[in-house]
Amino acid sequence: MPADPSPGLAGETPAHSAGIQQRSAADHPPRGSTTSAVEVRRSSRRSRTVSAYREGDRTIVLIPARMSEAEEQRWVGVMLDKLAAQESRRVPGDSELAERAERLSAQYFDGRARPVSVRWVTNQNTRWGSCTPAEGSIRLSHRLQGMPEYVVDYVLVHELAHLLVPGHGPRFWRLLDAYPRTERARGYLEGVVAADRLPHLPAARGE
Repeated sequence: MPADPSPGLAGETPAHSAGIQQRSAADHPPRGSTTSAVEVRRSSRRSRTVSAYREGDRTIVLIPARMSEAEEQRWVGVMLDKLAAQESRRVPGDSELAERAERLSAQYFDGRARPVSVRWVTNQNTRWGSCTPAEGSIRLSHRLQGMPEYVVDYVLVHELAHLLVPGHGPRFWRLLDAYPRTERARGYLEGVVAADRLPHLPAARGE
């Protein structure tokens, strides 16, 4: 069966068993993603495949109509993990990065932070991001590519806040409080920096 043409598609995975309990939709806690809800859609035309894709701030999981509730729960987890793995490997381009910055500005700063350009750069090895408020330009280090979405979003929000407040004073950090994963993202980046500073141990014998 061809894969669904929806954006963010995790592809179709064979489901080798089916039950008799039917439910049209259900919300599940997300795993490994920033989406707020999961919607399960059952189809009588599906007999052995499960697929999933992102739709706005929701994840849509498509399953056979005859699948039991227990199987539904299991397959939702499988497909959420599969989507998260795909997204961690995918690197958004500059235009996508600019769109993300626009959405984040609207969500956390009422659209007041308006960058003129947002792009990846390869010459920032000591900073995760930088901006030039006078030019409205934001640059993100290529080292962020492949990191979790919430970490990249944090760096974008950080630089967007600098378009409104240049320094790192109390007003700046109050702006950052609007982003709910600030501390988690900072902890992740601090861990990356700490790991980079660890000495490289010699390989074990036979490796």
